[in-house]
Amino acid sequence: MDWTISKLRLIALCLVAVITVSCSVSYKFNGASIDYSKTKTIQIADFPIRSSYVWGPMASIFNNQLKDIYANHTKLIQVRRNGDLKVEGEITKYEQRNKAVSAEGYSAQTELSMTVNVRFTNNSNHSEDFERTFTATSTYETTQSLNSVQEELVTQMVKEITDQIFNATVANW
Repeated sequence: MDWTISKLRLIALCLVAVITVSCSVSYKFNGASIDYSKTKTIQIADFPIRSSYVWGPMASIFNNQLKDIYANHTKLIQVRRNGDLKVEGEITKYEQRNKAVSAEGYSAQTELSMTVNVRFTNNSNHSEDFERTFTATSTYETTQSLNSVQEELVTQMVKEITDQIFNATVANW
């Protein structure tokens, strides 16, 4: 009798182990939710600057960061044309404005902003296609010159915008 109970316990334990393994849930911590059986490639066009105010290196910083985020967080292969996914657009605004005024009536802070228009096409599921604008801002003290903080601020804004684009295109939360 003890032998039968031990055998039943062993069988039950094996069944629980098999069920646990076969019903496992998979989570991706990079934020991407892509069906790689249908989507294997991505086409990312260079975004030209269409803003009246321009800082020269901004376009290359943006274009490199956008391509890097997909390369680092997905298994998608970047192609020049006919991608399963397509990301294109332009940098439409780059501007600064006074944000805060000091007690003496002078500008104390300046806000720098960047806006990007994005057209996204999912050739596997066109219901996910969109055209949308993404904006990021950074503030700096007016005692500093824009030239001294511009690279750091643009890099921060580019990171924020490329994260927004990535989340809107492949992280279907």
